[in-house]
Amino acid sequence: MVESAIKRVTVNLPRQLLQKAEAVADKGTTGTIIEALELLARRRAYVQGMRLKGKLNLDIDLDVSRERGRR
Repeated sequence: MVESAIKRVTVNLPRQLLQKAEAVADKGTTGTIIEALELLARRRAYVQGMRLKGKLNLDIDLDVSRERGRR
């Protein structure tokens, strides 16, 4: 059996919250929920990246790096 790229779901959402979100997104219900899920996934990636702040030792000479393409 081939797995579909679309998953149908039934959810109970607060009507006013959904209406506000649709107004902000300027999209219908499906588009609004897709955008919200994408933002949630992006936020997780951001948080994971911020956990690395100060932990990466990037020994880069910016002057050398900037001159690399000017020869």
